[in-house]
Amino acid sequence: MDSAVRWGILGTGGIARAFALGLKHAPGAVLAAVGSRSQASADAFTRETGAQAAYGSYEALAAAPGVDIIYIGTPHPLHAENTLLALNGGKAVLCEKPFAMNRREAGAMVALARSRGLFLMEAMWTRFLPALAEVRRIMASGEIGAVTLVQADFGFAATRDPEHRVNKRELGGGALLDLGIYPLSIACALLGPAESVRAQAVMSETGVDATTAFTIRHAGGTLSSNSCSLRARSSCELVVSGEEGSIRMHRMFHLADSITVEVHGQAPRVVATPYLGNGYTHEAIAAGECLRNGLVEHPLMRHEETLALMEVLDEIRGQIGLRYPADEV
Repeated sequence: MDSAVRWGILGTGGIARAFALGLKHAPGAVLAAVGSRSQASADAFTRETGAQAAYGSYEALAAAPGVDIIYIGTPHPLHAENTLLALNGGKAVLCEKPFAMNRREAGAMVALARSRGLFLMEAMWTRFLPALAEVRRIMASGEIGAVTLVQADFGFAATRDPEHRVNKRELGGGALLDLGIYPLSIACALLGPAESVRAQAVMSETGVDATTAFTIRHAGGTLSSNSCSLRARSSCELVVSGEEGSIRMHRMFHLADSITVEVHGQAPRVVATPYLGNGYTHEAIAAGECLRNGLVEHPLMRHEETLALMEVLDEIRGQIGLRYPADEV
């Protein structure tokens, strides 16, 4: 392929609009097409974002010429179906988190991508932001000593409207898949794979988790303490602690533009970690580089890691008693 990466966006909701905005700041990225369930919605999205083509069905986008990779920005329960559709159309895929509703769905997605030699990645944008890269660098330098603990929380007061997607079990609602996936993913990125997890939750009136807390024992003997909530306005910070000090990713940690390093006996220092565009730009750049280099996965968000994270989510849901329609298949 040439240097330009021609993107398609499947879905026209808020997250799709945010990703389209991020693409504007990614060098060599072209918003070639958008696909929606209706032509009117696709046309409106095109007028708003400047997409080059609008398709009135997901199937049409998956089959469209001149599209290298499709970003999946639909509701959670559609991620697997939409990803398989795009892959079967010969398109690479960047799928919004949560990657799927469970490990079974995720496995089918990865298996198809590998069998067809197509790039596939979970759109965990925080993995590619400068803040996380700087945290990794400082940890590796030994400045804060041997790291033994990560603490992270992500919570806000969401609507209690029972018809809103965050409260509907049929739409994959609940705090864990929307918010808890951030501390889970970053904790595993920093400390390594999960060996075991213990979780508790307070369930909502609609049967999804309103607040969930979980502790992970990671490979190597480290721990992370994580929480997420649709009922609490938490600090939304992440702290990496070692024998000599700590690194703090400030509110909102998944989009931190600065971090604070505190070492015993020294004055704290703030490190600026500015990001491009609205933050989504960095994952788009990373995906584009993989396509140019003929890779089927990115080393910072490998298939096996995505599958392992889905297994942890499944285990947490099992412990708190949260099942989705996709689990009944």
